[in-house]
Amino acid sequence: MTKAVIFDLDGLLIDSEVISLKMYQQMVQAHGKTLSMATYAQEYSGKSAVTNMQHLIERFDLPFDVDSGLKQSLALEKTFMQDGVDLKPGARELLQFLHAAHYSVALASSSIQERALSILTAHDVAQYFDQFTFGPDVDHGKPYPDIFLMACAKLKQQPADCLVLEDSEAGIQAATAANIPVICVPDMKRPNQPYADQATAIVPTLMDVITYLKSVQ
Repeated sequence: MTKAVIFDLDGLLIDSEVISLKMYQQMVQAHGKTLSMATYAQEYSGKSAVTNMQHLIERFDLPFDVDSGLKQSLALEKTFMQDGVDLKPGARELLQFLHAAHYSVALASSSIQERALSILTAHDVAQYFDQFTFGPDVDHGKPYPDIFLMACAKLKQQPADCLVLEDSEAGIQAATAANIPVICVPDMKRPNQPYADQATAIVPTLMDVITYLKSVQ
């Protein structure tokens, strides 16, 4: 029986992956390289900023270190996000449903705390979360299970009694490794079959998660 729901943030709750894509594209284009949406979705989506920057520097042979790259990426992201970032369809409705139905709710995001809470507060949805776990809180980011296991521990729930909501293959892998059922709401791409097979369900929007939860109550 599902007692708690654990949310990813980027690409799942907020429509931010396209911003991250533009950010990384601009960084590599400044050095004469190109990054496609397909490559971003396959290799960067759902992973921590540090992991992505390490990968970006190595893949495109960029002339700066990880700390410098992170500073550049944060500055670019702030510029791209000046007009705000939208909640994904059904996000507010799902959070309100979970609150009314007395589910425990957690955020488990590769993002840093300041950024994530700022976005959630701007949309007036931070109050729906009982616990938060962020990328820097764990030693190993997705696809390792650490962040979801920590979220379960903070919620004082067993993994089998939780449900993870994810958009990325790395997130599906992490939830599966933690032995937590996972529903995928794809963002940039539908997960490849080996990852899709690990998901409890793949649904078009977060509104469909409400239908799922009602069906298994």
